Amino acid sequence: MRKLFQNLSRRKSATALLADYERDGNIHGTDLVRTLRLKDLVSFGIAAIIGAGIFSTIGNASAAGGPGVSLLFIFTAIACGFSALCYAQFASTIPVSGSAYTYAYASFGELVAWIIGWDLLMEYAIGNIAVAISWSDYFTAVLQGVGLGIPEYLTMDFLSASRGYDAALKLLAQGQTMSQLPGNMQEAFLAWQQAPSIGGIKLVADVPALGITVLITYLVYIGIKESKRTANFLVLLKLLVILLVITVGALYVSPTNWTPFAPNGLAGIMKGVSAVFFAYIGFDAISTTAEECENPQRDLPRAMIFALVICTVLYVILALILTGMVPFQELAVGDPLAYVFSRVNLDVIAGIVAVSAIVAMASVLLVFQYGQPRIWMTMSRDGLLPGIFSRIHPKYRTPSFATLVTGFVVAVPALFMNLTEVTDLTSIGTLFAFVLVCGGILLLEEKQKVATAAHKGFRVPYINGKYTLPLLVLLGAVLLFVYNRPELSAFFSLEGGWGAIQHKLPMLGFLLVTTVLTVLTVTRNLSLIPVLGLLTNLYLMTELGITNWSRFLAWLMLGLIIYFAYGYRNSKLHKPEATATIHAP
Repeated sequence: MRKLFQNLSRRKSATALLADYERDGNIHGTDLVRTLRLKDLVSFGIAAIIGAGIFSTIGNASAAGGPGVSLLFIFTAIACGFSALCYAQFASTIPVSGSAYTYAYASFGELVAWIIGWDLLMEYAIGNIAVAISWSDYFTAVLQGVGLGIPEYLTMDFLSASRGYDAALKLLAQGQTMSQLPGNMQEAFLAWQQAPSIGGIKLVADVPALGITVLITYLVYIGIKESKRTANFLVLLKLLVILLVITVGALYVSPTNWTPFAPNGLAGIMKGVSAVFFAYIGFDAISTTAEECENPQRDLPRAMIFALVICTVLYVILALILTGMVPFQELAVGDPLAYVFSRVNLDVIAGIVAVSAIVAMASVLLVFQYGQPRIWMTMSRDGLLPGIFSRIHPKYRTPSFATLVTGFVVAVPALFMNLTEVTDLTSIGTLFAFVLVCGGILLLEEKQKVATAAHKGFRVPYINGKYTLPLLVLLGAVLLFVYNRPELSAFFSLEGGWGAIQHKLPMLGFLLVTTVLTVLTVTRNLSLIPVLGLLTNLYLMTELGITNWSRFLAWLMLGLIIYFAYGYRNSKLHKPEATATIHAP
């Protein structure tokens, strides 16, 4: 048992990871040229963050929380800020590909590295599914605007059509007319009603989402990617459109729409966690550029913070503009920015927004679809996945098999899944990655104090949390007791049996972790910033509900089965001769 634990926690030091990269670089064709500077990194971060989140999921978040969702963007940005500092230290210490997977290998060990790598595969794949679905919504709207409408059953996913049809039937049975139904419910009803069927199964699928995924996968396969000049141009285009939305939209804001500011209370605001946090998943992508930075130790930390601040300001202003232009209840649509301008009869602006969204989200899809195969490839190099995943195409110099697999796992679900399903899973996966990165910094501080003290790159500023964290925890408890006493009483009530208790499990786990971490912070003088990053991200995970936790844990269990069936025995660190080579000075 002791040997098993040692094997599961075997780590690669930063020195070993760098040596491994330098030794394997020419073999695998990933010895990238370091050309990215600070402005390019900031541009890359904005390009990755401003995508489906700002053009799509911001609508769902605003519909759930009203104007008060702007506060959630700020809180989420703070949680990301703590994580950004932790990412920055890892990126400056280990400037190689692999992102959180590589960082976990250096801090927690192989088993946790596998878990986070498996989690990243889900995060990137499902994030791309969401981007493809959002792209389809805007693309369909543009076609309809020029008179080239596509049948609803070819532009809507199976789940949305089925659920919308059932909901419409209930309302129609209660005496409502078709014209009284919400627009998205009407579309779902028509899609399900008009769709052809085979063997009683309705043929409803989001064909445009499939088409863009196939096209992007093809581009990635043959090695075409955005140059920094193209990325800068696309960011400029996005920012100009967003400034247009803010400037023109501000003229149509009705302050009465901001009252009440939080119509559904704190619960309504926090209901938008998955939609809001999905907006920030691109933040993780900045760390994947470490191998291409001229000075990652200096520029990566700055770029992460700058991109985060810029995007947060834009999200907050846009949330206020959207909820000020129309009642927040109307924003539960796939294309909220275009919708609000159509709502106030500014169809030209709506068309400009829709066209720019097509370009913006296609570029985001390209960035992430290009990055995910590199995670497969990195895990394959370490022996945790079959070698075919790190196979490099002799002509295009891309991980060809991994790219095709990535295209398949994005294209097929995009046909049938809806935006809510995928954003929830993406958000919980991203938050989990952030939790482990913050935890990894804490672990490195404990295990490698000498190494981190000698480290000349960026380090998370050390603030002793011995006194601050207990005060923050106490303040949070007091605020809950004063302002949410009924909800607090209901939470600790045992009424409702297991059906009610299971939904409290994530929060109970958070309270347990908070207690343990507070004790450790007091007794071991832990650094405050990574502790706060870990706790804030873990708290956001609790808001995603037991259903998403169940799906997430099921995915991780599948990953563990694959790891023990293949990765554990085939890991390079499992082989003595390889281990000696990897850890050689």
